[in-house]
Amino acid sequence: MDIIMATLDHLEDASRLFDHYRSFYQQASDIETAKTFLRERFHNQDSVIFLAQQEDHVVGFTQLFPSFSSVAMQRVWILNDLFVEADYRNQGVAQALMETAEAFARGTGAVRITLATQTSNLTAQALYQRRGFTKTEDYVYYALGL
Repeated sequence: MDIIMATLDHLEDASRLFDHYRSFYQQASDIETAKTFLRERFHNQDSVIFLAQQEDHVVGFTQLFPSFSSVAMQRVWILNDLFVEADYRNQGVAQALMETAEAFARGTGAVRITLATQTSNLTAQALYQRRGFTKTEDYVYYALGL
């Protein structure tokens, strides 16, 4: 398995996985809008996407968005998306994607990676805990739908 940083040349594969990821979270499949969204991320350079390849098939991805900590005055990466095709789960793909994301974040001098997952996604929570992520109890997070 190879983990690569995606470029615009990988738009088709990245969009397919991104669409499957969104479907996993009960969103309607919309491959064209997924392509548009990711194309904008590539053009604006406002996210980093890593793809997991086995042979010539792209089987998983993670997407990181940059942010900053005002208190620490350092970069923070938000791991917003992590997805592995069902047939390739429990084979170390997510682990490899996480390792790559963590190494990338360290390489950029980031102070931390943050993420959120559904409370019902126990598989993802177990992975994050094994990787050393800790559930934060120090802050209350709010969201405002617009």
